[in-house]
Amino acid sequence: MGPVSPNQTPPAAAGPQQSRTVLVSFLGSIVRPMGNWMPIAGTIELMGQFGLDAPSVRTAVFRLKKRGWLASETRSGSRGYALTPVALKALAAGDDIIWHARQPADLADGWCIVSFSVPESARSKRDQLRTHLASLGFGNVGAAMWIAPARMRAAADQAIAELGLTSYCAIFVGDYVGGRDLPALLRESWDLAEIDRRYREFTHRFAGQARGLGAEGTVDPQRAFLSYLAVIDQWRKLPFRDPGLPREILPADWSAPAAGALFEGLVAALEGRALAHAAAHWPATGQPTSPANTVDPSRAEPAAAGLPRGSRPRRG
Repeated sequence: MGPVSPNQTPPAAAGPQQSRTVLVSFLGSIVRPMGNWMPIAGTIELMGQFGLDAPSVRTAVFRLKKRGWLASETRSGSRGYALTPVALKALAAGDDIIWHARQPADLADGWCIVSFSVPESARSKRDQLRTHLASLGFGNVGAAMWIAPARMRAAADQAIAELGLTSYCAIFVGDYVGGRDLPALLRESWDLAEIDRRYREFTHRFAGQARGLGAEGTVDPQRAFLSYLAVIDQWRKLPFRDPGLPREILPADWSAPAAGALFEGLVAALEGRALAHAAAHWPATGQPTSPANTVDPSRAEPAAAGLPRGSRPRRG
């Protein structure tokens, strides 16, 4: 589903899963910079502009509340929801993956190998671990053996500990020293062609929009909001499957760098006006009071390239 301009008819209501993913993108890119709280009326209005009907939005909010992401809170007489510590932690972890996955790892740093043998009685947790490792960018190199650049060790440690599977797992960090051709081995561990295809799809979808922004100079705030949310929602799903392999391992025409540069340019061009448009749907006293996070529509300058303001992790 693409952004809906003020002159277009919104598309038919999205399915529950799509509504929830768009709302998660909205929470991370809009609600956090706006003080970690959203008015339900304003949220429904903004999501309606994006093409989601009110029942779909309310259902997505209800499901996120059940997951412990949202807590009911009224501000200045406006009913709404605050992001919980659970949501803030999950969104911050997502930021870290998105930011670092775009940067190729250093081949000299080596590799992290996770091996596990989980009994059948804990099958559900075993499946969860596989899913979690894949979402962190690990590739399946063999039976119950997963590989990623060495920098993912801490993330693997946390994933294993959270599932209570530490006693069933072993984590190794070291160098590749010989044997099978390393690029061939890694191509079998990840579907690099599919990852590359998704980056190319992102570039194909948004490159024209970036050229148009450059030609126009200024962007209508509502159009900026719709485009910004579409860019964030499309992009944030890509790096979770991208292990950020060293440049020496990747094909010469690997499309991630170009897609990442496009993403950063679009964020820089759209973010300030998108937040200004959203701010108009918040009650005045419900907006953040910290000068670092307050959105002033009259001073909506493009933010530094990268992830949404107030949520970017530090490089390192």
